Amino acid sequence: MMNSHGAFKLRPTRLDLAIAECCELHANPRSQRLIRMVTFLADQKAVLAIAGTVWVASRFVGGGPDQREADRLLCSALVAGALPHLFKAIVARERPDRSVKEPRHGVGKSGKAWDSFPSGHAVHLGAIAAPLARLAPPAVRPLVWPVVLSLAATRVLVLAHYATDVLAGFALGTAVEYAVRVLIGRQR
Repeated sequence: MMNSHGAFKLRPTRLDLAIAECCELHANPRSQRLIRMVTFLADQKAVLAIAGTVWVASRFVGGGPDQREADRLLCSALVAGALPHLFKAIVARERPDRSVKEPRHGVGKSGKAWDSFPSGHAVHLGAIAAPLARLAPPAVRPLVWPVVLSLAATRVLVLAHYATDVLAGFALGTAVEYAVRVLIGRQR
């Protein structure tokens, strides 16, 4: 179906709608403010800052992170920064926060109305999760994936995205990381 916001209009699934309705019913201004602050950690600029900091540390800090893994982290973050924009130009899906009626109970509006699919935050997180886990100290490694997945889920809680937007975004991000890992591995 042609749409002025993208070539294809993607409707949410029944499960997407049920999850969004549950999040809306339990929303309150205080929790929404807190979750919006937390979800900022997955923003493209924050992810690039983290990846860049790790990369610089791998080059200039004695005993710092593994350089090859830092290369993978930074490359994955850079590629993941462009990918959501490509998909959003092709696929139109209205964000769940646009259907919330008054009173909004703290639910804000995120980004452009028709840029729900995929979640860019989830793409970024999927792209950096594996390198972060490999770079993390052994005691912290088991926590990396649960923390990253929880951070991606915040996008559903603030009604910026449907659950399938986040799942698709995370899958795209992990595919980016895999491709980068294979390409960088072949060059060395």
